[in-house]
Amino acid sequence: MNDAVIEQITEQDIEYRPGLLARLYRPSGEGPFPAIVEVHGGAWVSSDRMNNAPLARDLARDGIMTLSLDFRMPPDAAYPGSLQDINYGVRWFKSRAAEFGARAERVGLFGTSSGGHQVMLAAMRPNDPRYAAHPLPGGPDASVAFVISAWGVLCPLLRYGIAREQSNTTMLDSHHRFWGAETAMSEGSPPLILERGEKVETPPAWVFQGDADEWVPNEVAERLAAGWRNAGGQLELTLFPGEKHTFMRNFPDSANSQRALAMLKAFVRRHG
Repeated sequence: MNDAVIEQITEQDIEYRPGLLARLYRPSGEGPFPAIVEVHGGAWVSSDRMNNAPLARDLARDGIMTLSLDFRMPPDAAYPGSLQDINYGVRWFKSRAAEFGARAERVGLFGTSSGGHQVMLAAMRPNDPRYAAHPLPGGPDASVAFVISAWGVLCPLLRYGIAREQSNTTMLDSHHRFWGAETAMSEGSPPLILERGEKVETPPAWVFQGDADEWVPNEVAERLAAGWRNAGGQLELTLFPGEKHTFMRNFPDSANSQRALAMLKAFVRRHG
Protein backbone atom coordinates (compact mmCIF):
# COMPACT_ATOMS: atom_id res chain seq x y z
CA MET A 1 0.00 0.00 0.00
CA ASN A 2 1.54 3.29 -1.08
CA ASP A 3 0.15 6.70 -0.07
CA ALA A 4 0.86 10.19 -1.36
CA VAL A 5 -0.86 13.52 -0.80
CA ILE A 6 -1.07 15.71 -3.93
CA GLU A 7 -2.80 19.10 -3.79
CA GLN A 8 -5.13 18.13 -0.93
CA ILE A 9 -6.15 14.79 -2.37
CA THR A 10 -4.85 11.38 -1.31
CA GLU A 11 -3.64 8.82 -3.84
CA GLN A 12 -3.36 5.27 -2.64
CA ASP A 13 -2.36 2.11 -4.51
CA ILE A 14 -4.21 -0.92 -3.19
CA GLU A 15 -4.02 -4.58 -4.23
CA TYR A 16 -7.71 -5.31 -4.76
CA ARG A 17 -7.07 -8.78 -6.18
CA PRO A 18 -3.86 -10.81 -5.94
CA GLY A 19 -1.43 -9.26 -8.41
CA LEU A 20 -3.80 -6.45 -9.44
CA LEU A 21 -3.56 -2.87 -8.23
CA ALA A 22 -6.13 -0.10 -8.11
CA ARG A 23 -5.33 3.54 -7.42
CA LEU A 24 -7.77 5.33 -5.13
CA TYR A 25 -8.06 9.10 -5.54
CA ARG A 26 -9.73 10.38 -2.37
CA PRO A 27 -10.93 13.98 -1.99
CA SER A 28 -10.10 15.92 1.15
CA GLY A 29 -12.84 16.14 3.74
CA GLU A 30 -15.20 13.79 5.50
CA GLY A 31 -17.55 12.64 2.75
CA PRO A 32 -19.52 10.68 1.85
CA PHE A 33 -18.30 11.47 -1.65
CA PRO A 34 -19.76 10.56 -5.05
CA ALA A 35 -17.65 7.66 -6.29
CA ILE A 36 -16.73 5.99 -9.57
CA VAL A 37 -14.78 2.93 -10.62
CA GLU A 38 -12.70 3.99 -13.64
CA VAL A 39 -11.71 1.63 -16.48
CA HIS A 40 -8.91 2.70 -18.84
CA GLY A 41 -8.73 2.29 -22.59
CA GLY A 42 -5.99 0.81 -24.75
CA ALA A 43 -7.79 -1.33 -27.36
CA TRP A 44 -8.42 -3.94 -24.61
CA VAL A 45 -4.75 -4.99 -24.62
CA SER A 46 -2.58 -2.14 -23.30
CA SER A 47 -2.17 0.69 -20.73
CA ASP A 48 -2.86 0.61 -17.00
CA ARG A 49 -4.58 2.33 -14.08
CA MET A 50 -2.52 5.51 -14.62
CA ASN A 51 -3.92 6.09 -18.12
CA ASN A 52 -6.46 8.69 -16.95
CA ALA A 53 -4.58 9.92 -13.87
CA PRO A 54 -4.85 13.66 -14.69
CA LEU A 55 -8.61 13.32 -15.07
CA ALA A 56 -8.95 11.24 -11.88
CA ARG A 57 -6.97 13.85 -9.94
CA ASP A 58 -9.16 16.63 -11.27
CA LEU A 59 -12.30 14.74 -10.26
CA ALA A 60 -10.94 14.10 -6.78
CA ARG A 61 -9.98 17.75 -6.31
CA ASP A 62 -13.61 18.56 -7.09
CA GLY A 63 -14.99 16.06 -4.57
CA ILE A 64 -15.48 12.91 -6.69
CA MET A 65 -13.74 9.78 -5.42
CA THR A 66 -12.22 7.64 -8.16
CA LEU A 67 -10.89 4.08 -8.09
CA SER A 68 -8.82 3.38 -11.23
CA LEU A 69 -8.38 -0.32 -11.94
CA ASP A 70 -5.63 -2.44 -13.38
CA PHE A 71 -7.08 -5.59 -14.91
CA ARG A 72 -5.80 -8.63 -16.78
CA MET A 73 -5.21 -8.30 -20.50
CA PRO A 74 -3.74 -10.57 -23.17
CA PRO A 75 -1.57 -12.61 -22.98
CA ASP A 76 -2.61 -13.13 -19.34
CA ALA A 77 -6.32 -13.24 -20.10
CA ALA A 78 -8.56 -12.65 -23.11
CA TYR A 79 -12.29 -11.85 -23.00
CA PRO A 80 -14.00 -12.14 -20.54
CA GLY A 81 -11.01 -12.01 -18.16
CA SER A 82 -10.95 -8.22 -17.86
CA LEU A 83 -14.71 -8.15 -17.26
CA GLN A 84 -14.19 -10.58 -14.39
CA ASP A 85 -11.69 -8.21 -12.81
CA ILE A 86 -13.90 -5.15 -13.38
CA ASN A 87 -16.91 -6.95 -11.91
CA TYR A 88 -14.85 -7.96 -8.89
CA GLY A 89 -13.41 -4.45 -8.58
CA VAL A 90 -16.91 -2.97 -8.34
CA ARG A 91 -17.93 -5.50 -5.69
CA TRP A 92 -14.69 -4.98 -3.75
CA PHE A 93 -15.07 -1.19 -3.82
CA LYS A 94 -18.70 -1.37 -2.73
CA SER A 95 -17.74 -3.67 0.15
CA ARG A 96 -15.28 -1.04 1.42
CA ALA A 97 -17.10 2.11 0.36
CA ALA A 98 -17.99 3.25 3.88
CA GLU A 99 -14.37 2.82 4.98
CA PHE A 100 -13.19 5.01 2.11
CA GLY A 101 -15.88 7.67 2.57
CA ALA A 102 -18.36 6.71 -0.17
CA ARG A 103 -21.76 5.05 -0.34
CA ALA A 104 -21.94 1.54 -1.78
CA GLU A 105 -25.38 2.03 -3.27
CA ARG A 106 -24.23 5.11 -5.22
CA VAL A 107 -21.03 3.78 -6.83
CA GLY A 108 -20.91 4.20 -10.61
CA LEU A 109 -18.71 3.14 -13.53
CA PHE A 110 -16.74 5.36 -15.90
CA GLY A 111 -14.54 4.28 -18.81
CA THR A 112 -12.79 5.65 -21.88
CA SER A 113 -12.42 4.06 -25.35
CA SER A 114 -12.24 0.27 -24.90
CA GLY A 115 -12.81 0.98 -21.21
CA GLY A 116 -15.95 2.87 -22.21
CA HIS A 117 -17.10 -0.30 -23.92
CA GLN A 118 -16.25 -2.49 -20.95
CA VAL A 119 -18.08 -0.35 -18.41
CA MET A 120 -21.25 -0.64 -20.48
CA LEU A 121 -20.93 -4.43 -20.52
CA ALA A 122 -20.16 -4.53 -16.80
CA ALA A 123 -23.16 -2.33 -15.98
CA MET A 124 -25.48 -4.33 -18.22
CA ARG A 125 -24.41 -7.74 -16.90
CA PRO A 126 -23.51 -7.32 -13.20
CA ASN A 127 -24.65 -10.83 -12.32
CA ASP A 128 -23.49 -12.67 -15.42
CA PRO A 129 -21.80 -15.80 -13.99
CA ARG A 130 -18.92 -15.44 -16.45
CA TYR A 131 -18.20 -11.90 -15.27
CA ALA A 132 -18.86 -12.63 -11.57
CA ALA A 133 -16.56 -15.67 -11.59
CA HIS A 134 -14.28 -14.44 -8.77
CA PRO A 135 -15.99 -14.98 -5.41
CA LEU A 136 -16.15 -12.28 -2.75
CA PRO A 137 -17.82 -14.08 0.18
CA GLY A 138 -20.50 -11.97 1.81
CA GLY A 139 -19.90 -9.07 -0.56
CA PRO A 140 -22.41 -7.03 -2.57
CA ASP A 141 -23.24 -7.63 -6.20
CA ALA A 142 -21.69 -5.63 -9.06
CA SER A 143 -24.73 -3.51 -9.91
CA VAL A 144 -23.99 0.20 -10.23
CA ALA A 145 -25.94 3.41 -9.68
CA PHE A 146 -24.91 4.82 -13.07
CA VAL A 147 -22.50 4.32 -15.97
CA ILE A 148 -20.57 6.77 -18.17
CA SER A 149 -18.92 5.82 -21.45
CA ALA A 150 -16.47 8.33 -22.94
CA TRP A 151 -15.78 7.71 -26.65
CA GLY A 152 -16.47 4.06 -25.89
CA VAL A 153 -15.86 1.48 -28.62
CA LEU A 154 -19.53 0.59 -28.36
CA CYS A 155 -19.58 -2.12 -31.03
CA PRO A 156 -16.30 -4.04 -31.25
CA LEU A 157 -17.59 -6.00 -34.24
CA LEU A 158 -18.14 -2.81 -36.22
CA ARG A 159 -14.72 -1.40 -35.31
CA TYR A 160 -13.17 -4.69 -36.38
CA GLY A 161 -14.80 -4.17 -39.77
CA ILE A 162 -13.41 -0.63 -39.99
CA ALA A 163 -9.92 -1.86 -39.08
CA ARG A 164 -10.16 -4.60 -41.69
CA GLU A 165 -11.23 -2.11 -44.39
CA GLN A 166 -8.25 0.07 -43.48
CA SER A 167 -5.84 -2.89 -43.27
CA ASN A 168 -4.95 -1.62 -39.80
CA THR A 169 -2.88 -4.59 -38.66
CA THR A 170 -2.23 -3.17 -35.18
CA MET A 171 -5.93 -2.78 -34.42
CA LEU A 172 -6.78 -6.12 -36.00
CA ASP A 173 -4.16 -7.79 -33.81
CA SER A 174 -5.69 -6.19 -30.70
CA HIS A 175 -9.11 -7.55 -31.62
CA HIS A 176 -7.73 -11.02 -32.31
CA ARG A 177 -5.79 -11.13 -29.06
CA PHE A 178 -8.70 -10.01 -26.88
CA TRP A 179 -11.78 -11.34 -28.67
CA GLY A 180 -10.46 -14.29 -30.63
CA ALA A 181 -13.38 -14.47 -33.04
CA GLU A 182 -16.10 -12.28 -34.52
CA THR A 183 -18.76 -14.30 -32.69
CA ALA A 184 -17.31 -13.05 -29.38
CA MET A 185 -17.24 -9.46 -30.67
CA SER A 186 -20.94 -9.75 -31.48
CA GLU A 187 -21.75 -11.40 -28.14
CA GLY A 188 -19.99 -8.56 -26.32
CA SER A 189 -21.46 -5.66 -28.31
CA PRO A 190 -23.83 -3.53 -26.16
CA PRO A 191 -26.00 -2.26 -29.07
CA LEU A 192 -26.31 -5.78 -30.48
CA ILE A 193 -27.11 -7.18 -27.02
CA LEU A 194 -29.99 -4.73 -26.75
CA GLU A 195 -31.17 -5.36 -30.29
CA ARG A 196 -31.21 -9.10 -29.57
CA GLY A 197 -33.54 -8.40 -26.65
CA GLU A 198 -31.30 -9.91 -24.00
CA LYS A 199 -32.31 -9.28 -20.40
CA VAL A 200 -29.84 -6.77 -18.97
CA GLU A 201 -29.59 -4.02 -16.37
CA THR A 202 -29.96 -0.45 -17.65
CA PRO A 203 -28.84 2.00 -14.92
CA PRO A 204 -28.83 5.73 -15.76
CA ALA A 205 -26.19 6.23 -18.45
CA TRP A 206 -24.34 9.00 -20.21
CA VAL A 207 -22.54 8.23 -23.47
CA PHE A 208 -20.42 10.93 -25.10
CA GLN A 209 -18.00 11.15 -27.99
CA GLY A 210 -16.97 13.41 -30.83
CA ASP A 211 -19.29 13.49 -33.80
CA ALA A 212 -16.21 12.87 -36.00
CA ASP A 213 -15.04 9.81 -34.03
CA GLU A 214 -13.13 7.66 -36.49
CA TRP A 215 -13.87 4.37 -34.68
CA VAL A 216 -17.46 4.84 -33.50
CA PRO A 217 -19.93 6.20 -36.06
CA ASN A 218 -22.65 8.40 -34.59
CA GLU A 219 -25.24 5.90 -35.81
CA VAL A 220 -23.82 3.24 -33.46
CA ALA A 221 -24.13 5.54 -30.44
CA GLU A 222 -27.67 6.43 -31.49
CA ARG A 223 -28.58 2.75 -31.83
CA LEU A 224 -27.25 2.08 -28.34
CA ALA A 225 -29.24 5.00 -26.94
CA ALA A 226 -32.43 3.80 -28.63
CA GLY A 227 -31.94 0.23 -27.40
CA TRP A 228 -31.19 1.37 -23.85
CA ARG A 229 -34.35 3.45 -23.75
CA ASN A 230 -36.43 0.68 -25.32
CA ALA A 231 -35.21 -1.62 -22.54
CA GLY A 232 -36.58 0.83 -19.96
CA GLY A 233 -33.42 2.72 -19.08
CA GLN A 234 -32.44 6.38 -19.25
CA LEU A 235 -29.48 7.24 -21.48
CA GLU A 236 -28.18 10.69 -22.33
CA LEU A 237 -26.14 10.91 -25.54
CA THR A 238 -23.87 13.87 -26.30
CA LEU A 239 -21.99 14.25 -29.60
CA PHE A 240 -19.33 16.96 -29.44
CA PRO A 241 -19.00 18.75 -32.79
CA GLY A 242 -15.84 18.20 -34.79
CA GLU A 243 -14.14 16.03 -32.18
CA LYS A 244 -12.41 12.70 -32.86
CA HIS A 245 -11.58 9.72 -30.67
CA THR A 246 -9.99 10.51 -27.27
CA PHE A 247 -10.66 14.26 -27.68
CA MET A 248 -10.81 14.89 -23.93
CA ARG A 249 -7.55 13.14 -23.00
CA ASN A 250 -5.55 16.38 -22.84
CA PHE A 251 -8.27 18.36 -21.08
CA PRO A 252 -9.01 21.17 -20.70
CA ASP A 253 -7.45 22.12 -24.03
CA SER A 254 -10.63 23.07 -25.88
CA ALA A 255 -14.11 24.39 -25.25
CA ASN A 256 -15.52 20.94 -25.95
CA SER A 257 -13.23 19.17 -23.48
CA GLN A 258 -14.02 21.77 -20.81
CA ARG A 259 -17.73 21.32 -21.46
CA ALA A 260 -17.39 17.54 -21.34
CA LEU A 261 -15.53 17.71 -18.03
CA ALA A 262 -18.20 19.94 -16.50
CA MET A 263 -20.96 17.63 -17.77
CA LEU A 264 -19.13 14.59 -16.43
CA LYS A 265 -18.92 16.06 -12.94
CA ALA A 266 -22.55 17.15 -13.03
CA PHE A 267 -23.76 13.70 -14.10
CA VAL A 268 -21.78 11.96 -11.35
CA ARG A 269 -23.10 14.34 -8.70
CA ARG A 270 -26.66 13.94 -9.96
CA HIS A 271 -26.60 10.15 -9.79
CA GLY A 272 -23.90 9.47 -7.22
